[in-house]
Amino acid sequence: MFDYIIVGAGSAGCVLANRLSENPDVRVLLLEAGPRDKRPEIRIPAAFCRLFKTSVDWAYETEPQSELKNRCLFWPRGKVLGGSSSINAMIYIRGHRADYDGWAADGCTGWGYADVLPYFKKSEDYAHGASTFHGVGGPMRVENQRTPNPLSEVFVEASVQAGLPHNDDFNGAEQEGAGLYQVNQRGGRRESAATAFLRPVRSRSNLVMEIGAMATQVLFEGMRASGIAYVQDGQTKRANASEEVILSGGAINSPQLLMLSGVGPAAHLQAHGIDVVANRREVGENLQDHLVVGIRYRSKRPGTLLSAESPMNIARYLLTRRGMLTSNVAEAGAFVRTRSSGPADLQFHVAPVLFMNHGLEPPTKHGFTLGPTLVRPDSQGAIRLHSADPFAPPAIEPNYLTEPADVKTLVAGLRLAREIVSRSAYDSYRGEELTPGPNVRTDAELEDYIRETSETLYHPVGTCRMGADEDAVVDLELRVRGVDGLRVADASVMPKVINGNTNAPTMMIAEKAAALIKGSALSQRETVAA
Repeated sequence: MFDYIIVGAGSAGCVLANRLSENPDVRVLLLEAGPRDKRPEIRIPAAFCRLFKTSVDWAYETEPQSELKNRCLFWPRGKVLGGSSSINAMIYIRGHRADYDGWAADGCTGWGYADVLPYFKKSEDYAHGASTFHGVGGPMRVENQRTPNPLSEVFVEASVQAGLPHNDDFNGAEQEGAGLYQVNQRGGRRESAATAFLRPVRSRSNLVMEIGAMATQVLFEGMRASGIAYVQDGQTKRANASEEVILSGGAINSPQLLMLSGVGPAAHLQAHGIDVVANRREVGENLQDHLVVGIRYRSKRPGTLLSAESPMNIARYLLTRRGMLTSNVAEAGAFVRTRSSGPADLQFHVAPVLFMNHGLEPPTKHGFTLGPTLVRPDSQGAIRLHSADPFAPPAIEPNYLTEPADVKTLVAGLRLAREIVSRSAYDSYRGEELTPGPNVRTDAELEDYIRETSETLYHPVGTCRMGADEDAVVDLELRVRGVDGLRVADASVMPKVINGNTNAPTMMIAEKAAALIKGSALSQRETVAA
């Protein structure tokens, strides 16, 4: 018998396992469907795309997207200790303060920016010291990049020439502007949730971790969650929880497991022969994601990441933990507003390499890529079951670009990318535009290119929405409505996707969830600059 069972050892689950097991009298079981994080590509920052479509990736695909020329998009998600924090690009972004204040304004009291900032800081070990916006001494290392590529600096200079402000800390007082990203790295190696939160506490006798343990069902006694059924090494096993079961599988797996367990839209569950425990119609709804489109140029000069795996660069990395292999690929970026009000609706991810097909197609020439990314999407989708088989992937229906404003924003992003690259800072690097190409000029042509080539930026959220209203899947303490002893703590509880990469906010959610569970929620709100 355990006090708490956590399903999923990803960005949220590792935080929860660490914090809940701090009390030696509390027994915690952490279940992870994937393997240990032993692959060398996990540690080497520039190698992250080598992990896609491998044994550490769920390698999901969406349903055909009607507004993207019926394409099925590849969705990599981490199936390994650390979850997606073990296979992502390591960008440390919290989002805009207006994101969280918007949650609070919509009824999520206690989740405003001043409320959540202490939890971000609690997790953080910021290389440049403590400040109003940063913490030190936490488990998760945040550093500037050790060896940024000159092309990344060129993007920042060109963006300033194009009228954007320079921003050396997207997590500070202001988000807008152009700069280099902070990264979750420690001395040139990836810092995942597993290395930061889990590895230091693996010796705790009250923390049990099971690898290769695929959760198949939340077990109920009446209306109370009592444990988890899971499959490990081909055998079905059960584990019981005296206090709570906590789902931390992410925006895909958490709603899927809820529905497999009888918590979800009754008619949908009954159609798959699943007994209904609680009719919760919004489970799986409210799916939001960031969509990115790439514009690529040949570089007239060498020195791009095409050379990252040269013998010299490999030797430099092994000996000094510096050089091109420390790159997180998307080294530089910007937050830009194209609408008249509100925070930025575009985020740029800029790579000193020709990044194509999620990095699965190795480049053959020197080049660079700008990726305008839609970070305030109006389009929403859903996760649904394909079958009652827990080993079958769910139906992922993002409904990309079903709202016209989303298309308009991405068109503006491509035009801004061209404006930035036209600036003098790029003169010695700028070769021909490879994609979409100089002949693609009109809004209609750019829109067609977006529909033909855009891809996920790997940030699905929202499918177990938090809210004060009775329709919300979880309440403001992340407890699943309609049942007892069951909580969700991961990116799926976000009522609205944040402006930026979602790994740091997911860890913040887990930090706050752990404090709520332990009854030690930080009571003070931070006083931050207006």
